[in-house]
Amino acid sequence: MRHRKDVKKLGRNNKARKALLRNLATSLFKEKRIKTTLAKAKELRRFAEPLITFAKRGDLSARRHVSRFITEKEIVKELFEDIAPKFTKRDGGYTRIIKIGPRSGDAAQMAFIELLDFESFLKKKKEAAEEKKQKTKEKKEKEKAQQS
Repeated sequence: MRHRKDVKKLGRNNKARKALLRNLATSLFKEKRIKTTLAKAKELRRFAEPLITFAKRGDLSARRHVSRFITEKEIVKELFEDIAPKFTKRDGGYTRIIKIGPRSGDAAQMAFIELLDFESFLKKKKEAAEEKKQKTKEKKEKEKAQQS
């Protein structure tokens, strides 16, 4: 029986699972949107949202508590200075999970997990990627023209 067992093991032991969730949370706060399996996304939500709630407090104790889980100082700083202030009026539900269908290799259900209210950040990131792609395309065309 699984009475009062609320942790999804994700096929890992305790230390590996904790490390996985720490890395996923760090990536989520850094990139604002990540692609992972649905099970990992659901478990990450349970792990990351309390960290944002602590960051909303903004005091030294909260910063130390969050730093126990997020080991990159820049990401902790970004969480406290950029991410948490956007959620001051929100009592919870800081993330959104979007199902995107099965993975081709093993048919695992995949999903995007993203922070809410960061659509403009994601849009800028996408535009920058397209711009970079365009520049590399133009560079290749110039090289081709010089070779001919």
